[in-house]
Amino acid sequence: MDQNPTRDDPTPAELLELRHSIDNIDAAVLHLLAERFKCTRKVGELKARLDLPPADPVREAQQIARLRSLAVTADLDPEFAEKFLNFLVTEVIRHHETIRRANPAAALSPGRANGAHA
Repeated sequence: MDQNPTRDDPTPAELLELRHSIDNIDAAVLHLLAERFKCTRKVGELKARLDLPPADPVREAQQIARLRSLAVTADLDPEFAEKFLNFLVTEVIRHHETIRRANPAAALSPGRANGAHA
Protein backbone atom coordinates (compact mmCIF):
# COMPACT_ATOMS: atom_id res chain seq x y z
CA MET A 1 0.00 0.00 0.00
CA ASP A 2 1.40 3.40 -0.95
CA GLN A 3 1.59 5.49 2.19
CA ASN A 4 2.01 8.82 0.46
CA PRO A 5 -1.18 10.66 -0.48
CA THR A 6 -1.47 11.82 -4.05
CA ARG A 7 -3.65 14.47 -5.61
CA ASP A 8 -6.18 11.70 -6.32
CA ASP A 9 -6.05 10.44 -2.72
CA PRO A 10 -6.31 13.22 -0.14
CA THR A 11 -5.89 10.77 2.77
CA PRO A 12 -3.19 12.07 5.12
CA ALA A 13 0.01 10.01 5.26
CA GLU A 14 -0.32 9.53 9.02
CA LEU A 15 -3.76 7.98 8.57
CA LEU A 16 -2.45 5.68 5.85
CA GLU A 17 0.40 4.57 8.13
CA LEU A 18 -2.00 3.83 10.98
CA ARG A 19 -4.30 1.88 8.66
CA HIS A 20 -1.32 -0.09 7.39
CA SER A 21 -0.41 -0.99 10.98
CA ILE A 22 -4.01 -2.04 11.65
CA ASP A 23 -3.97 -4.21 8.52
CA ASN A 24 -0.79 -5.92 9.72
CA ILE A 25 -2.26 -6.52 13.17
CA ASP A 26 -5.45 -7.94 11.63
CA ALA A 27 -3.35 -10.37 9.59
CA ALA A 28 -1.42 -11.43 12.69
CA VAL A 29 -4.65 -11.93 14.67
CA LEU A 30 -6.08 -14.11 11.90
CA HIS A 31 -2.95 -16.25 11.80
CA LEU A 32 -3.03 -16.62 15.59
CA LEU A 33 -6.70 -17.60 15.47
CA ALA A 34 -5.90 -20.22 12.82
CA GLU A 35 -3.22 -21.68 15.11
CA ARG A 36 -5.63 -21.60 18.05
CA PHE A 37 -8.26 -23.49 16.07
CA LYS A 38 -5.69 -26.10 15.03
CA CYS A 39 -5.08 -26.76 18.72
CA THR A 40 -8.77 -26.77 19.63
CA ARG A 41 -9.46 -29.20 16.79
CA LYS A 42 -6.95 -31.60 18.37
CA VAL A 43 -8.67 -31.06 21.73
CA GLY A 44 -12.00 -31.92 20.09
CA GLU A 45 -10.56 -35.11 18.60
CA LEU A 46 -9.12 -36.10 21.98
CA LYS A 47 -12.39 -35.34 23.78
CA ALA A 48 -14.30 -37.45 21.27
CA ARG A 49 -11.83 -40.31 21.68
CA LEU A 50 -12.03 -40.12 25.49
CA ASP A 51 -15.80 -39.66 25.44
CA LEU A 52 -15.57 -36.27 27.15
CA PRO A 53 -18.24 -33.62 26.60
CA PRO A 54 -17.54 -30.89 24.02
CA ALA A 55 -18.05 -28.14 26.61
CA ASP A 56 -16.11 -27.70 29.85
CA PRO A 57 -17.88 -25.02 31.93
CA VAL A 58 -15.19 -25.03 34.65
CA ARG A 59 -12.41 -24.43 32.12
CA GLU A 60 -14.51 -21.77 30.38
CA ALA A 61 -15.10 -19.89 33.67
CA GLN A 62 -11.35 -20.02 34.43
CA GLN A 63 -10.56 -18.66 30.97
CA ILE A 64 -13.08 -15.84 31.30
CA ALA A 65 -11.57 -14.76 34.62
CA ARG A 66 -8.04 -15.01 33.21
CA LEU A 67 -8.84 -13.02 30.06
CA ARG A 68 -10.78 -10.35 31.95
CA SER A 69 -7.71 -9.85 34.15
CA LEU A 70 -5.40 -9.73 31.14
CA ALA A 71 -7.72 -7.23 29.48
CA VAL A 72 -7.47 -4.89 32.46
CA THR A 73 -3.65 -4.97 32.39
CA ALA A 74 -3.71 -4.48 28.60
CA ASP A 75 -6.05 -1.48 28.92
CA LEU A 76 -8.78 -3.32 27.03
CA ASP A 77 -12.44 -3.43 28.03
CA PRO A 78 -12.92 -6.66 30.06
CA GLU A 79 -16.51 -6.93 28.78
CA PHE A 80 -15.19 -6.97 25.23
CA ALA A 81 -12.60 -9.62 26.15
CA GLU A 82 -15.31 -11.80 27.68
CA LYS A 83 -17.61 -11.41 24.67
CA PHE A 84 -14.74 -12.26 22.35
CA LEU A 85 -13.85 -15.38 24.35
CA ASN A 86 -17.51 -16.44 24.48
CA PHE A 87 -17.67 -16.11 20.69
CA LEU A 88 -14.56 -18.30 20.33
CA VAL A 89 -15.77 -20.88 22.85
CA THR A 90 -19.15 -21.15 21.12
CA GLU A 91 -17.39 -21.80 17.81
CA VAL A 92 -14.99 -24.31 19.38
CA ILE A 93 -17.85 -26.24 20.99
CA ARG A 94 -19.64 -26.33 17.64
CA HIS A 95 -16.47 -27.76 16.06
CA HIS A 96 -16.14 -30.32 18.86
CA GLU A 97 -19.75 -31.43 18.36
CA THR A 98 -19.11 -31.78 14.62
CA ILE A 99 -15.98 -33.87 15.29
CA ARG A 100 -17.92 -36.12 17.68
CA ARG A 101 -20.73 -36.65 15.14
CA ALA A 102 -18.24 -37.36 12.36
CA ASN A 103 -16.36 -39.95 14.43
CA PRO A 104 -18.88 -41.77 16.65
CA ALA A 105 -16.59 -44.80 16.90
CA ALA A 106 -13.83 -42.60 18.34
CA ALA A 107 -15.83 -42.30 21.54
CA LEU A 108 -15.64 -46.07 21.97
CA SER A 109 -12.10 -46.16 23.24
CA PRO A 110 -10.81 -49.37 24.87
CA GLY A 111 -12.55 -49.97 28.17
CA ARG A 112 -15.49 -47.75 27.30
CA ALA A 113 -17.07 -49.80 24.56
CA ASN A 114 -18.96 -51.87 27.14
CA GLY A 115 -19.91 -48.93 29.27
CA ALA A 116 -16.94 -49.35 31.63
CA HIS A 117 -15.46 -46.12 32.98
CA ALA A 118 -11.87 -45.59 33.96
